[in-house]
Amino acid sequence: MSDIHFGTGGWRAIIGDDFTRANINRVAQAISEILIEDGKTDKPVMIGYDRRFLSESAVKWLSEVFAANGIEVLTMRRSAPSPLIMHTVQKRELYCGLEVTASHHPPEYDGIKVIVEEGRDAPVEVTDRIENKIDSLKTIKKMDFADAVEEGTVRFLKNPFNDFIDDILGVLDKAAIKDKGLRVLFDPMHGSGTYPLEVILNTCRCTLDVINENKDAYFDGGYPAPSENTLKDLADKVIRGKYDFGIAFDGDGDRLGIIDSSGRYISMNEIIVMMYWYLHEKKGWKGPVVRNISTTYILDRMAESFGEKCIEVPVGFKWVSSAIDEYDAVLGGESSGGLTVRGHINGKDAIYTVSLFVEMLAVTDMTVQEISEMIAKKWGRSVFLDEALTFKPEDKVRINKALIEEKKLPKLDKKIRDISYLDGCKVNFTDDSYVICRFSGTEPLLRIMAEAETEQEARAYLSVFRSFVEGLM
Repeated sequence: MSDIHFGTGGWRAIIGDDFTRANINRVAQAISEILIEDGKTDKPVMIGYDRRFLSESAVKWLSEVFAANGIEVLTMRRSAPSPLIMHTVQKRELYCGLEVTASHHPPEYDGIKVIVEEGRDAPVEVTDRIENKIDSLKTIKKMDFADAVEEGTVRFLKNPFNDFIDDILGVLDKAAIKDKGLRVLFDPMHGSGTYPLEVILNTCRCTLDVINENKDAYFDGGYPAPSENTLKDLADKVIRGKYDFGIAFDGDGDRLGIIDSSGRYISMNEIIVMMYWYLHEKKGWKGPVVRNISTTYILDRMAESFGEKCIEVPVGFKWVSSAIDEYDAVLGGESSGGLTVRGHINGKDAIYTVSLFVEMLAVTDMTVQEISEMIAKKWGRSVFLDEALTFKPEDKVRINKALIEEKKLPKLDKKIRDISYLDGCKVNFTDDSYVICRFSGTEPLLRIMAEAETEQEARAYLSVFRSFVEGLM
């Protein structure tokens, strides 16, 4: 049997190679045995799924194992975004939830995200325990899915979206949004985040048009990751349709990208900064902000000007949500596309983020461009670039030894402030620019990321580190 490894976003694997019925059964059996050992079988496991090929089938394959182990399953008859599953686990005070998804990965992938109590991403100690349990399995119990449904061990939620949508609508300034009358173009990228955002924005009387909402397991020949490159069609349509802005979600509705009315891509770095400014200065939510190691330092400058702190954590949203709790932070986010705010779910949520973004435009009576320009004048601009390198297993050992163990660096013609090994190797320069090199927690890739005041400078950082790493291969 193949190895099953959980990274920062869960277990992800290529369909047919490692993402198979047998391996999905193994994951369910391991989690079942852990729940039995911990005496946590008195509450059901919540299982949702995105719109990928095999995702709906995988729910049945997971359920047949949980049911055979005497553990009740709650699921639904339609796909759902990851934030909804996290919200359900939190709201119903469940021990465990699963979302069958590979998030923003290419269509040949699928996976399983594990959610623990309070609707949190499973921490490393939990996923390590699952992996160890998988390796030591003796038998796998299974029962027919139809039989489990008939006997009531597997149950379908009647209105799974209601609480999630109502909780978001309950905190929005609906009157301001209704009065503004925004025109929005939405691209869910064939993913599972369409329905709840449609309900929320339609309730608030926005004019909402949607593209790419049909189920397409091949994601129209691309992959469901909102970025400047993948949203060119959305940008063109926003300009031609004279929309106030455009929105895009990834495949499971927890990451987003925004296009302003001029067609410019608004990165997650900018979105996080805008949202912190709005929540802290306009809504009066006082407190620090949390970012991971590859997210903009403009947040640090803004927080300092507010008399607040910016907390840096490793990559992986579990670290962000934990820090929000620990420091009572207003919000936390990652440049890769995820954000959540205090008082909402303990994981990233594109649906709630967009809802607050719409409220921000309505309450401030400003355009996306006006807010972006105001922030740039007060706290500066930056350019964030990243690239990914593939490697062989033996290359990973050599790269890790040189960068992390021996702490070797390429020659850098810039004054270094400090070097962090919190997650990979991050070189911080005295002008608040940086370059970071780390292994992805979800894909067999080495990621090199840089932030600087100009694109030329950021590209130079990437080039120097890429050459250095390639010399180790």
